[in-house]
Amino acid sequence: MQVVTSLTGAFPRSEALVQATRDLDRGRTTTEAVNELYLRTEAEVAQVEERLGLEPRAGGYLRWQDLFRPFAETWEGFTVGPLTRWFETNQFFRQPVLHAPPARVAGAVANWLPLAGATEVRPRKAILPGPYTFAGLMDNRSGETSEALIHRLGRLLGEEVRDLRAVGYTTFQFQEPLLVNRPPEGPRSEAVVAAYQAIAAAADGSTTAIWTYFGDAGPAWPLLTRLPVSVVGVDLSETDVLQLAPPGERRGLGLGVIDPHTSLVEDPAEIVRLARSIAERQRPTTLWIGSGAPLDLLPWEPAVRKLHGLPAVRQGLAASGGNS
Repeated sequence: MQVVTSLTGAFPRSEALVQATRDLDRGRTTTEAVNELYLRTEAEVAQVEERLGLEPRAGGYLRWQDLFRPFAETWEGFTVGPLTRWFETNQFFRQPVLHAPPARVAGAVANWLPLAGATEVRPRKAILPGPYTFAGLMDNRSGETSEALIHRLGRLLGEEVRDLRAVGYTTFQFQEPLLVNRPPEGPRSEAVVAAYQAIAAAADGSTTAIWTYFGDAGPAWPLLTRLPVSVVGVDLSETDVLQLAPPGERRGLGLGVIDPHTSLVEDPAEIVRLARSIAERQRPTTLWIGSGAPLDLLPWEPAVRKLHGLPAVRQGLAASGGNS
């Protein structure tokens, strides 16, 4: 069993970067100065990933104001809507407003990816919104039904995957908190399956992952195990994976072992013990270890401290039968 440790979402911005973006909004600094600080901070994230052996590399997504903004700003049919609370957190996102059936602009989203120009960085992971969460959290004024919209977004995201594969991305992670926070039923669940079938066809053997958080994955587990993806990730602060039935088809399992809702640092030995128990029951082909929800719920320094336990977790699991 292979053991993988990687960032599973956006990384927090440093205090200096937060202050610089505020100063830019108030006219106290320049766009050039803020961009230079972004470049330095992105390099620091890359150093953290390299130092801790985290791969595939994600890059931190520091310039993404929220999960949907690059799509709402570049895909046809959208405008950027009002500030909306991000689940039960103190974060907010600009709700995408869809006025017509969406259409992607080739290459537009790729330009937002933190490692888009870093062709020497391998392997690379693209982190994208999942079609169900994207459809469920937008203001849909297009006239399309929810089911049709979920399926269409799956096809469009599949086209993004196909283009990103061509420039060197090998892993594609889809953020799907809504799948466990508000599990779909009936025709809507079938639309989710169809959406991921479109993504799988475009991925053509590349690694695909769904990462869930902000809810217990138990009620959605029968659907999650039907989806044609390489890895299904769950947040251990929300889900007792030992109570989930092993899937009929072996696949990778993602464990969100770092809780970004608290600055308390997890015990690597305890994580290893729990992950071993889970692996013995679930029998995954690969074990992906990271944070549950994205680490940008925390400030920079606590997030880095919590990541420092991952090499010990990787080594502990490798010693018990996995390969780092």
